[in-house]
Amino acid sequence: MNISDPLGDMLTRIRNAQMRGMSKVTSPASKLRARVLDVLTDEGYIRGYAEIEKSGHKTLEIELKYYEGQPVISEIKRVSKPGRRVYSSVSDIPLVRNGLGISILSTSQGVMSDNAARAKNVGGEVLCRVF
Repeated sequence: MNISDPLGDMLTRIRNAQMRGMSKVTSPASKLRARVLDVLTDEGYIRGYAEIEKSGHKTLEIELKYYEGQPVISEIKRVSKPGRRVYSSVSDIPLVRNGLGISILSTSQGVMSDNAARAKNVGGEVLCRVF
């Protein structure tokens, strides 16, 4: 199966698993997906993830996080898509829900949250929004 948007596929898998109340979800592994999961772990939106080898292919096993039976991630949305890339300078990085959520950016210094990008004074491609 050809996937034109691997990151969007992972975000959709997370969204669907949380709607079903699953504790873990798997996704094919890539460096970009792992870096995005690092940001989600650091910001407290997921418990963590592990890279496992399943039938010759590396996959990421993502542990989802719940609080009082409700998913911690109430909204996760792809911003920059393959058909329409969205870039932002450091002064134009959008706030998500007045600072309650985060944007994940791909910058020249790696994948990071919007707060880290502002602190390092770098802009980049806005990958997704999480609240």
